[in-house]
Parts: sequence; C-alpha cells; structure tokens
Amino acid sequence: MRQTPDDPRQLEALDRELARYSKIELATNYLSRPIMGAGLALIFILVVGLSAFLAFGQTSHSVIVVIAACLGAYMALNVGANDVANNVGPAVGANVLTMGGAITIAIIFECAGALVAGGDVVETIANGILATESVGSSSNFIWAMLAALLSAALWVNLATWVGAPVSTTHSVVGAVMGAGIAAAGVDAVSWSTVGGIAASWVISPVLGGGIAAFFLWFVKSRIVYQEDKIAAARKWVPVLVGTMAGAFVSYLTLKGLQKTFQIDLESSLAIGALVGVVVWAIMIPVIRRQSAGLENRNKSLKILFSIPLMVSAALLCFAHGANDVANAVAPLAAIVHATQLEGMSTSLQIPAWVMVIGALGISFGLSLFGPKLIRMVGGQITKLNPIRAFCVAMSSAITVIFASSLGLPVSSTHIAVGGVFGVGFYREWEADRRRRTARAVAPSNGAFAKEERHLRKLVRRSHFMTIIAAWVITVPAAAAISAVIFLTITAR
Repeated sequence: MRQTPDDPRQLEALDRELARYSKIELATNYLSRPIMGAGLALIFILVVGLSAFLAFGQTSHSVIVVIAACLGAYMALNVGANDVANNVGPAVGANVLTMGGAITIAIIFECAGALVAGGDVVETIANGILATESVGSSSNFIWAMLAALLSAALWVNLATWVGAPVSTTHSVVGAVMGAGIAAAGVDAVSWSTVGGIAASWVISPVLGGGIAAFFLWFVKSRIVYQEDKIAAARKWVPVLVGTMAGAFVSYLTLKGLQKTFQIDLESSLAIGALVGVVVWAIMIPVIRRQSAGLENRNKSLKILFSIPLMVSAALLCFAHGANDVANAVAPLAAIVHATQLEGMSTSLQIPAWVMVIGALGISFGLSLFGPKLIRMVGGQITKLNPIRAFCVAMSSAITVIFASSLGLPVSSTHIAVGGVFGVGFYREWEADRRRRTARAVAPSNGAFAKEERHLRKLVRRSHFMTIIAAWVITVPAAAAISAVIFLTITAR
C-alpha cells in the first residue's frame, strides 16, 4: 500500500533528512566565513597594490612602493581586526550596541579620526624611534621599514588569531627597533623612546584598571546602593556624563586634533572643564525626563547609561583613528618619503593617499575580522553591563589625560583592556568582602556557597594570563621577527 505524506514514519524520515541538510548548511557557512574574509582582504590588498602601481609605475622605485603599499594595507587590516575592539567591545558586551551597529559606528568615526586628525603620530613613529642617519643609506632605511611593516602585521595577525588584544603601537615600535638594530646596531635606536614605551606596559593597564574600578565604586556607592536609586541617579548621572564629556574633549584636543591645531595641556583641560559644565547642565533635564516612570531597581539604572556609552564609543573610535592610524602607515609613509627624496630627511611629509589606505584598511579589517576580539573584550574577560562599560570608557579618556600630564607614553589597548580587568577584579573584591561580612554576622550561614563558586568566573584567569603574556612579549617578538626579515631580504 502506498504511503501518504501524512504517514508518521515518512514525516519522521523527512525530519531527519532536513536536520541533516541543516547541519551541513551550518557547517558550510561556518567554514566558508573565514575563507570569504581572507579572500576579501586579499582583494583589498591587491587593489591597493594596483592603485600604487598606476600612481608610481613610472618611477625608479615603483616596485618598492607597490610592495610597501600592499604591506601597509595588510597592517591596516590587522589594526582594524585587533585594536578597534577596545573601543566598541564594552558597549557590545553590555548589549547597548549590536555587533553591526558597533562596527558601523567604528568605521565612520575611525575613518573620520584618521583623515581629519591623523598625521602627527605617524611622523613620531616613522622618525622618532630609528635614528635614520645611522642606518648608512636610504636603501638600508627602506629595507628596514619594509621589514618592520611586515613584522608588525604578522605579529598582530597572530595575536588576533589566538584572541589576544595587543598594542599595535608596541608592535610597530618593536618592529622598527628590531629592523634598526639589524641594520646598524643598537646605536641606531632611540632608547629613551623605547624605554618610555616599556614603562607604559605597566603604567597603562594599572592606571586604566584603577580608574575604572574607582568609577565603578563611585557609581555603586552613590547610586546603586542608595535606597532611592532613581533620585540618586538624577543627581549623579549628569555629573558623570559631564565629567565624561569634559574628559573626552580634553582627550581629543590633546591627542586627536594636533594636526588641526596645537594646544597645551592646561588649555586642553580648561576647554574640557567648560564643556563638562555645559553638558552637566544640559543632562539634568534630560535625565529627569528619561528617568520618569522608571522603577526603583538596578535594571532601570542601566537605561540611563546606555546613550552616554554609545557616544563614548564613537568618540573613542575617533581618537583611536587619529592616533593609531600611525601604526598601519607610519613605515609606509617613511618609505614613500625616502624614495621620493632619494635620501633621508627629518621632515616627513605624509601623502593623503597613505592616510586613506590606513583609514580604509582599518575599516575593512574591523568589518571582516573584528567581531572575534570585540566579543573577547566585551564579554569573555568579565561580564559587562552599561554601568561597568561606562566606567571603562571613562577610564580610557581620563587615563590618557592623567598620563599626558605626567609625560608618560600609554597604550590605548592596554588602558581599555586594563579598565575591563579593573572592573572585573573590583567586582571580585566586593563579592569577597560581602561574603566575609556575612560570615562574620552568621558563621554557619552557607548561603554564599553558590557565590563562592561564581566568584572564580568574574574574571577569566585563562584570558587574563594569555593577554598579559602577549603584552609582555609583543615588543621583543616583533623586534626579533623584524630583524630576521631584514637580514633575509638584505642577504647577498
């Protein structure tokens, strides 16, 4: 007898077949995603190389410029894949921004920062680490910069693959240093600059973590733990948002807009303070309206921090684009400069097309490969919500201002990730303190057994150790790779 479509056995077999095809489709999509990303990245690099060839094909150094442009594009992709996660990761982890929204905001503001305010840091990296006159000849300098560019890109690529947010600034500094030593010995390197970079390994994350923990303590003590949370929020959230606005204005004028105009620290702080007061006054009625009708519980407080967190993510991306585009294109700018002048000069002119490569490369790298590190920073180190993520963003801006006032070089990556660590470790300390207080009151109380088990997960130690290890070895690893590449390409 012929079975009908309603036969349970036939339907069961059909369900199994559909489930099998569904699993095959999911597996195919999972495997094809990295291949597609790599293919699009390769197309971008080839387009950059072709554009450089069309622009410089008639010059005597066309091959070198084309290779350097391709390597600059490769490095820019890696900067976007690794570094930008520090700016938008906390907002994504706090569920304030979707992955797509975060990437869109980052692309717009990273490009704006790179093209509007980028430049001065490029010159610092290209000329400030390696004493160009000591390498002997312009050809040696060009080969050293090519080696540095490839080395830094390879190291950041490896770090992204293992899921470690590293400082791309330290990567390119180490790479330039290694190539310079291979080219002309240790005297070719400006060791005072390198010493400052090494000091920032410790200074950046400790400052970032400490300031983030302080703001989390402040928010909890002044708002979260108050009996009337909404009334406390109406009083203190405008103050916090005004402080954040003032800090970001000082941050941008001091570190992100040096190409547009020069400003000293005192003037920058004064402008920031003025803007902070204005924003504080504006936010008072805004928070009052936004908090109307909210229930007196912690979930309501998170709503009040969502918009400031989104704005802070955008501003961090702008400042990052202005500063860290240098990590992608500084060696490229130095190579183009050296080839055009047929020699070396201390005055470095940065072509507009070099900055465009950096801006577009960072954007493509973030779109194609950024989600992995965004998830790492936003949720895999410790759990974030809008309040904790806001504290991390505040820390990023204020730490840079504080370090600049002391003349200390800092890493935006180390500050942001250090802020995430600081928030997580503060939560562990607070949970431990509450547990010990409860035990003192009721020694036989076993209610905290579950919390004790959860306490170990507030900061994932495996991620913590992986990131710290990657930070420590970034400069020597990039330097070693760069030296090997330089010696290989210059071997006769």
